[in-house]
This record gives sequence, structure tokens and C-alpha cells, in this order.
Amino acid sequence: MKSLYIIKCCIGLCLLVLTGCQADIKLTGQVDTLPTIYPDYQGVTIPPNIAPLNFEVVTEEEGEWGLLIQTTEQTYSIYAEERLFVFEEDFWKSLLADNRGKALTFQICLKVNDGWKAYQSFTMDVAEEDIDPYMVYRLIPPGYSLWKEMGIYQRSLESFEEKAVYKNREGKGNCVNCHSFAGGSPDKMLFHMRSILPGTYLFKDGKKEKLETKTPHTLSALVYPYWHPSGNYVAFSVNKTAQVLHTRNMNRIEVYDEASDVVVYDVEKREIVTASVLSSDKQYETFPAFSPDGNYLYYCTAEAVDSMPRQYREVKYSLCRVPFDAASRTFGAQVDTLYHAPTMGRSVSFPRVSPDGRQLVFTLSDYGNFSIWHKDADLYRVSLGTGEITALDALNSEDVESYHSWSSNSRWMVFSSRREDGLYTQPYIAYMGENGETGKPFLLPQRNPKAFYEAQMNAYNLPEFITGEIPYSSREISDFAHRAPSIQVK
Repeated sequence: MKSLYIIKCCIGLCLLVLTGCQADIKLTGQVDTLPTIYPDYQGVTIPPNIAPLNFEVVTEEEGEWGLLIQTTEQTYSIYAEERLFVFEEDFWKSLLADNRGKALTFQICLKVNDGWKAYQSFTMDVAEEDIDPYMVYRLIPPGYSLWKEMGIYQRSLESFEEKAVYKNREGKGNCVNCHSFAGGSPDKMLFHMRSILPGTYLFKDGKKEKLETKTPHTLSALVYPYWHPSGNYVAFSVNKTAQVLHTRNMNRIEVYDEASDVVVYDVEKREIVTASVLSSDKQYETFPAFSPDGNYLYYCTAEAVDSMPRQYREVKYSLCRVPFDAASRTFGAQVDTLYHAPTMGRSVSFPRVSPDGRQLVFTLSDYGNFSIWHKDADLYRVSLGTGEITALDALNSEDVESYHSWSSNSRWMVFSSRREDGLYTQPYIAYMGENGETGKPFLLPQRNPKAFYEAQMNAYNLPEFITGEIPYSSREISDFAHRAPSIQVK
């Protein structure tokens, strides 16, 4: 058997792997309780290519802490540094690769006199399927005084490396938002800048454009995006929105539509197309999403009301879809309703179809579409084969769940949750089985997770998987933003 020891050196924490030794931790007692650890990784299903899930024992018990990791082949012994278990990256990578599709058993131990007492063990299941190697998100303070310190970042999920895609201090404090990728491709992406250096920045196969997207025929510049699988079109909403702050409401902020439509942008021709079913004065239409085959456009729609914000609680969005013909850029007349808000009683936002086309996950809240501040917002799934709608209870908590994204193989989902403290959204990852089974979600791993998340003063906004590293540096994007002329779309 092998033993893995953690030793302290002058430059920090080091790991030393010794082979040919028996497991060093000899058990002399048993505690029939599970220890509390942070993050809670007990019973999770994890990708075989995820970064080390370092964790800390949360307890006031003093002493020397150890860990036994048992596989079907051998047992590893690990010592903690100040209750923190840090896994050397090469060891962790090898451990997961050797146990793909199997379970790992973890048993935390506390040294007592000359022996060790062991707590009840827990498992982590290593899935067969990989996760996409990168995730992109916006980091933004949840308040208003520091909003100018936001940025879009990409994080390697196979390590702890994080890089800025674009920080808005490079644009003198403008707003940067709504990043989106075609099928998770880092070569086809876009995002918006508002105020300073305004425009929709679109990057496709090495070509960069800064677009002026407000036209005389649209309500606003383009807003919420979703790429067509061909990469030749992007669906957007156009919205006239307003914002209010609650003084006596558990939902702190309300953003609502005064008018909204859905349109489709032709990337090659730089033209916007729509249809009456997507652009009615009597309806609010928003949050478009294409099906993986590109033949349908899903969107959310609600009856317009006469007086906003007085009637904001009466606005409830249904989930609909309409056929789309990419060759002719036309929409069908038949509209299918998957969730009918007037009869089912709640409001849909943010529909996302799995890449295999089998299921769609959306956020459901009591009213409106600004679910990121609605404490009742939960994730629901609709089977596109049967139409059955079910709550994703394994993913939901007592606080906000929203802003979810599928991996390219449909086996993983990331979503934002405020379950930690009700203020900061943090990214949680969960396994999504082909037959509908859902794994327990786990927090995005960090080198020292407890210290990291306690010090993190930004919310994770719109986490989205991508299949590789974005091929543009932050400096390259900044230089382009400052020098490129705007192109007016039609």
C-alpha cells in the first residue's frame, strides 16, 4: 500500500508521496457520527478530471487529524495541516483516473494518545464522464457602490488557474455582461459593454466585431443572448427594463420589463429578424434559447400589464417554443406551451436545453423574471420526450438557485446559488444522469476553500462551461475595444 503525507516547509504546504509502505494511520477507536467538513463533499458524484476537492474539518476538537482514502485496490493515509486536507494535484489526478466509474471512501481520523479514532466514513463517486475543462463567469459585487469593479473570468476546472477575460477597469468602469458561447466553443463568444466603449463584442473563428445593435425598429440594444448551434445566428431579447429596491421584502432587488421582444441576429449578414409571435405589444417576450438541433426557439412570455411597477407581482412568464428555419430565417406559426403560467401559477425564466436534446432545465419563481434575487427561485426540469415537469430537489435549497448551464456532454450542470449566506451567489456543480438521476451538488473547488470563500467579496454571475481556453487575452480584447469602430446592424 501507499502512504501520502503532508509536511510543512518554509514556503508553505508540500506533499510527499512514499511508496511501498503500509497505511500509517492505525485505528484504535470508532465514532459513529459524520464529521462536518467544508465544503460539504460527502456523498457527491464528481468528474474524473476535476481539480482537487480540498476540504477542512469544521470542529473545535484539538489534535492531529488524518484521512484514510480507500479504493478497491489500496488505502492512502494523509495528514492535515490545521484541519485542512490539501491533495497534491498529480496524486489527485492519478487517483481519479484510476477510479473512473468507481467509489472512493473517505474516513477522517483524530489522533488520541497513541492511536486514532475514526469517524463514520463517506464516499465520493467518480463518474465515467468528464466535465468540460473550463468555466466562464462574471464576478461582481452584490451591492451598488463597487459595481465598477466587475469582470468576466475563465477558470480551469482541472486546476485552480483563473484568468481575466475582460475586467471593466480596462474600460474605465463600464458595465460588462451577458457572455455567451456557441455550443460551449471558446472560438465563438460574445458579450456586451454598456456606457463606455459600448457595443456587443462578437468573436467568431478569429474574427472580432464591435456591434451597435440598437435600431429604429427595436426596443433596445440586444440583451440576453443564445447562440444557434450553427454559429450563424444568435437569439436575443430586447428589453425596456426598470429597477427598484425593496425596503421591506426578502427579495432585495426587482428588475422588471416594461416591454420586451425576442429577435434573431444573423451573424454573417448583420441583420436582425423577428416575427409577430415574438414581438407583440400585448406580451413580454424574453430569455430565448435554441434547441440543440437548431429547429426550435424556446422563450419566456407573459401577458403585459397596464401599470408597472404596481402590478409587478402579477407578471408570470410561461415557457413556449416556436419552430425556426435557419435556411429561410423564418419562424413557424405553431406555438407550443410547455409551462402555462396562468394555470400553473408560477413564473419561468432562463430555459436551457441539454445538448443531447432530452431535457430542459429552467428557473421557477413566484413572479417576474429577475429570479437571481428571488429566494423562492428553484430549478425545475421538463422531459422533452414526455412533457413531464419535476422539481430538481437534489439541487435546490432554501435560497436562490438560478443561472444554470449544461456541459457539452449533458452530464454536468453548473448553477448559481445563494445558499451559503443569502448574499453572494456561488457556483455549484452537479451530475445529471442520462436517465434523470441527479447528483448532490458540490461547490467549485479551491486550494483553501474555507479561507477563499470567506474572503470572496464578489458574486459568481452566469457560470457557463466551455470546451477549451478562450484564445484571446484580456489585453487583446481591451485593445480591440478601444480602437475598433462600431458596426451598425440592420
